[in-house]
Amino acid sequence: MSVRRVRIGQQWKKNETGEIYLVTKLYTEALATVAVLRKAGAETEPLIRVKVVRTGDAQTIPGFSPAQQYDDF
Repeated sequence: MSVRRVRIGQQWKKNETGEIYLVTKLYTEALATVAVLRKAGAETEPLIRVKVVRTGDAQTIPGFSPAQQYDDF
């Protein structure tokens, strides 16, 4: 599932485990957008960096699905 745009503060659910992750940072690296994710409630665990995939007008994070409905984005 995708959203129009991945933004800081969005919550995404990891498809394999159902754990919730928070987008803490977005940056561009060599023509690709990278999202930095942190597990919700686990500030001391390592961050995860995942390339954001664009499909038409939408963006998604592979292996994750939006944890909330983001119609406004």
